[in-house]
Amino acid sequence: MQSILTSTAVVALAEIGDKTMLLAILLAARFRKPLPIILGILLATLANHAIAAFLGQALAGLLEGRAFRYAVAAGFLGMAAWTLVPDKLGADGLRAPARFGAFFTTLVAFFVVEIGDKTQIATVALGARFRSVIGVTAGTTLGMMLANVPAVYFGNRIVEAISLRAVRTIAALLFLLLGLWIAIETAGLLAP
Repeated sequence: MQSILTSTAVVALAEIGDKTMLLAILLAARFRKPLPIILGILLATLANHAIAAFLGQALAGLLEGRAFRYAVAAGFLGMAAWTLVPDKLGADGLRAPARFGAFFTTLVAFFVVEIGDKTQIATVALGARFRSVIGVTAGTTLGMMLANVPAVYFGNRIVEAISLRAVRTIAALLFLLLGLWIAIETAGLLAP
């Protein structure tokens, strides 16, 4: 349960203001069909994050020991710094042609844009930390949906109402705390 709750919180906060959230707003404005967009986000996230969580779990299984745990901690600390940098959606944000419709365009665009994104890398780290592909995938997908479903329905109003800088700061603090917790636990200062 801890893997689901932690993964949900980390990704929901990290996703606010992220380029995939901006993509959700753009798709909603372009297609004006929320349900196919939400289903596309859901399936793309499930696929992308399952792969990422599996990779994290596999790496954790292969690279046992203190050095790997310190590397995971350093990854979370790096994510803390990266989260403070605001994302912008570039011109390549939508490569799939609109002729494929809202669902398929969303599915392809979200899957591709999420590759190498903060939330995908966080999912790899969470998979390594918790060694639970299902728990981490469920949590990170829930976090993505918590951030992006409102973006699909209320995108522009949300961006105006919420301080993205404050949300990025909170997300960075969460990554920082996770990184420090793993480092302190690895050093033997906390019981595992």
